[in-house]
Amino acid sequence: MTLFIKTSEASVKKAAALIRAGGTVVFPTETVYGLGADALNAKAVARIFEIKKRPHFDPLIVHVSSIRQARTLARVSAGAEALMTRFWPGPLTLVLPKKRIVPDIVTAGLETVALRMPSHPVAMSLIKKAGTPVAAPSANSFGSLSPTTASHARDQLKGGPDMILDGGPTRIGVESTVLALIDGAFLILRHGGLPREEIELVTGPLNTALKGGKRPISPGQLKKHYSPRARLCVIKKAPLKLKAGLKYGYLAFKSKPALPVKRAEILSRTGDLAEAAANLFSHLHKLDRAGVDIILAEAVPSTGLGRAIMDRLRRAAR
Repeated sequence: MTLFIKTSEASVKKAAALIRAGGTVVFPTETVYGLGADALNAKAVARIFEIKKRPHFDPLIVHVSSIRQARTLARVSAGAEALMTRFWPGPLTLVLPKKRIVPDIVTAGLETVALRMPSHPVAMSLIKKAGTPVAAPSANSFGSLSPTTASHARDQLKGGPDMILDGGPTRIGVESTVLALIDGAFLILRHGGLPREEIELVTGPLNTALKGGKRPISPGQLKKHYSPRARLCVIKKAPLKLKAGLKYGYLAFKSKPALPVKRAEILSRTGDLAEAAANLFSHLHKLDRAGVDIILAEAVPSTGLGRAIMDRLRRAAR
């Protein structure tokens, strides 16, 4: 039975003890909630895959509490360290050549490991108190909507984790941006909570490459992902006609549509992309709970955090 508990110094200490003992803990980060286990304990990591029903070919992100800890897990180049120094802690994941200490199950047998230092104080405290890096994909059932509240994780994982730490809604609401160092150059593997424009101030122009598929090299690269139960369709503007006999939900960018839908949610009335990203998964969860058959999702501008929003919507719609 899962222990569902508000975050406090005592509960985080208890969660850290569970991690050290080979258990699994759901915890908040600034992006989404993660399902964590000791990244150096292959048996504990295997439990993550079991709880999520996640295929073993999909690698995990390892969360660390310092650049020094990252160096114990991967070969950190000067370019990677510059990015760590500038953007860690924060929503940036770096895919780097791994060291032998990292179990193959964490990396799906790849020679690289994905590393991130979260900025959420509960996540950082948990990793430090556990005294070990923490492997943690999003705390949802595989392929489903990401969790931005503890209750989202509880509803999807059905008692699988040993503990869920409730730290309230997440601040950013979409997963981290993922960069890989390939042949001496950084490439974007997944748009996320750190906008491309900010990264390019450090790296110069970046390319988006290696979109993944059946064999991803980082989390979040599968063609269909982040999906609600209802069918999702991305639209540029409200359609004039809806099919009779179907219950529609509507995910609007700035204003509700003049359509007879069962439920509509607005990402940001002011068009603020940071607010829209923070609301994305929580609003999709609400539309799913409303029992609609189809969710019509308006496209948002593909700049800044809009790239991450559109990435999630396109993958959910496939």
